[in-house]
Amino acid sequence: MVLFALIILVALSINKTYGLDNGLVRTPPMGWLAWERFRCNTDCKNDPDNCISDRLFRVMADIVVSEGYADVGYEYINVDDCWLDKERSFTGHLQPDPIRFPHGIKDLSNYIHSKGLKFGIYEDYGNYTCAGYPGVLGSLELDAFTFASWDVDYVKLDGCYSQPTDMDIGYPEFGYHLNRTGRPMVYSCSWPVYQIYAGIQPNYSSIISSCNLWRNYDDIQDSWTSLESIIDYYGNNQDALVPNSGPGHWNDPDMLIIGNFGLSYEQSKTQMAIWAILAAPLLMSVDLRTIRPEYKAILQNRKIIAVDQDPLGIQGRRIYKHKGIEIWARPISPLYQNYFSYAIAFLNRRTDGTPSDVAVTLHEMGLIAPGGYRIEDLYEDVDYGILVPQTKIKVKVNPSGVVILRANVQPYDPFRQFFPS
Repeated sequence: MVLFALIILVALSINKTYGLDNGLVRTPPMGWLAWERFRCNTDCKNDPDNCISDRLFRVMADIVVSEGYADVGYEYINVDDCWLDKERSFTGHLQPDPIRFPHGIKDLSNYIHSKGLKFGIYEDYGNYTCAGYPGVLGSLELDAFTFASWDVDYVKLDGCYSQPTDMDIGYPEFGYHLNRTGRPMVYSCSWPVYQIYAGIQPNYSSIISSCNLWRNYDDIQDSWTSLESIIDYYGNNQDALVPNSGPGHWNDPDMLIIGNFGLSYEQSKTQMAIWAILAAPLLMSVDLRTIRPEYKAILQNRKIIAVDQDPLGIQGRRIYKHKGIEIWARPISPLYQNYFSYAIAFLNRRTDGTPSDVAVTLHEMGLIAPGGYRIEDLYEDVDYGILVPQTKIKVKVNPSGVVILRANVQPYDPFRQFFPS
């Protein structure tokens, strides 16, 4: 009984002491990530252009800069699983596959930094990564300091081959070691999702104090079905999820799959819009060498990125759902007195082959500022002008598509109400 009490005290002290507190990602991180598009392709002999290798990440870093992605905010180039050698070095250190990463990770990190970008890496709080490479379990301090020595800026820690019951101690402990290195590193955790699947209620207070972002739900797959399931999860569980999100700590619905194979143009616009409403990390996982211009334009839409990166950091919510039509709203800046501005997404989940008309007053959506709002369509660049709360706005939404509006709150001048210019 005494031992049990000591274990509880240690666990509580770890949760209190190991907070990451790194001051990073005050808005959701943006960048490029290998996993969804390139998976664990290690066959560099037969597929040298698409295997997980030093070459792939340098090429993507080059394109992020040369094709304007960095200019709109995408800054991280993140390695995912399968970069490792199957064994640690004789000194116990993690090491990359020597064939696919012949110059080492520090050299790759230096190259990415030379482009003005930041470098991210993947590991797993377990005996192995999900693909069977060495995990950090048993070497947490050593691995954290190894990442720091490689000038890593972002660490994603998965949760395969580990016990979900151990994660309440293990994830904060690794964050503690990251903090001790003295190098600021974004800490992306898979802690909640593994516990949820194990029937454990995640301790979000501890997660927020230890991690910069975290996964709550399934890996995204290259399909509309997968994307819809994530949207449903975030809508159906928003009361539990929304309070946990904010500057420096974000719910992560997973990668952007825009420009791959599984989404139509309309569906791609939907993902970008809903991710912005959710204040989600924007981590592209696409072959930037072959992406079509219309999908590139979605990923580089500055107005929607501005919604995602809004400094208030408030996650949006689904405020209406009926017969395949959904309305999502996110409070954003600027504010006037106690009134927020808003981003509003009208989502058409119907598949009947014809656009749907949605008509609703601003007041019905919670936009009640007496001075009204300047309304702008963020995909079509349509300016609706200043509308007051009683105004009914009508939008036409394509099947599996979206219309996203920005509503900037306006000052209220009662004199102008009676004596307009």
